[in-house]
Amino acid sequence: MKNFFTFIVLTALVFCAYTFYNKSEESKFTISGTVEVPQRLLKHAQAKNNTASIIIKNEADVPIAIKRIINPTFPLQFKVDTKDLLVGEVDGKVKIDVQINNHGNLGILKAGDIFGAAEGTYAMNSKNIIISADKMTGTPKMVNTRGNFFRTAAR
Repeated sequence: MKNFFTFIVLTALVFCAYTFYNKSEESKFTISGTVEVPQRLLKHAQAKNNTASIIIKNEADVPIAIKRIINPTFPLQFKVDTKDLLVGEVDGKVKIDVQINNHGNLGILKAGDIFGAAEGTYAMNSKNIIISADKMTGTPKMVNTRGNFFRTAAR
């Protein structure tokens, strides 16, 4: 009977430790939601070799986490967690932006880039956030790494 009671107590302790560990891991940093693109921009947003970057910023507009998704399809479900953090410690509320482009550079908007932001600020571990990527700069252009074939062939 004493062994049975010891077994029950140890099992309860292991269960409590496991529950506490999972809760503390989850509560560190997790933000999830959906990126939506209006129909008029959908063709450009889902073009080949595009990258959707979800950028989490602190209240001073300093990026603290970035999640990149290559060849996204919309509406795009996302989850940003501790693996995507750029800094060690996070506290306070955050702002969430999205940039969709085919050149991969963040912070520099070029013609054809689609961008948007979630309205307001959010607490850590927020869920079901809707980000509307509803703005586009200029006319879209493909990134050209080889030069113009016709210009180089005519020389």
